[in-house]
Amino acid sequence: MPAARYSRADALLLTPGAGSNRDHATLVAIEEGMAPTPVFRIDFPYRIAGRKAPDRAPVLVDAIRHGLEQVTVANAIPPERVVMGGRSMGGRMCSMLAAEADVTVAGLILISYPLHPPGKPERLRVEHFAAMDVPVLFISGTRGPFGTPEEFEREVVAIPGPVEVVWIDGGRHDLKGADDRIVGTVAAWLSR
Repeated sequence: MPAARYSRADALLLTPGAGSNRDHATLVAIEEGMAPTPVFRIDFPYRIAGRKAPDRAPVLVDAIRHGLEQVTVANAIPPERVVMGGRSMGGRMCSMLAAEADVTVAGLILISYPLHPPGKPERLRVEHFAAMDVPVLFISGTRGPFGTPEEFEREVVAIPGPVEVVWIDGGRHDLKGADDRIVGTVAAWLSR
């Protein structure tokens, strides 16, 4: 395995959003931009089965747990040297796994985290934040319907680990055209 360039991790495990798969352009761009650090992109079971509707959270979280085990065992990397994350739903499921007491990872990269469903700010998806005792990088667009900068500012204080929130000005949930900025932000964060 080539020597990692980043102080925070020896490998990354990335997951897609609900409407995409492991080949989402942003995930591929991160993999290419992080070389030679190994990046593993996984698909969820519903995508592998050819279905469009996501499985329930426990199935998705278990798929990430299995992916993390595969990465660590096959590459002789301890889980505390793996940063995991992803886009939207995938990142949310990674954050839920990282909040579990028996899971230790190096950190989380949460791109377009769905803080709440669009138009339903009262339905927050933050109940596990207080158990996320790892470094967390959020990257979101200022015009995304899943959470405003003010809502994020209010909610991320519950996370005991160090948190960095980076806003893509004018970006929507898809963060179209922002891959270079995302890759640069991830690289800088991993280097610290």
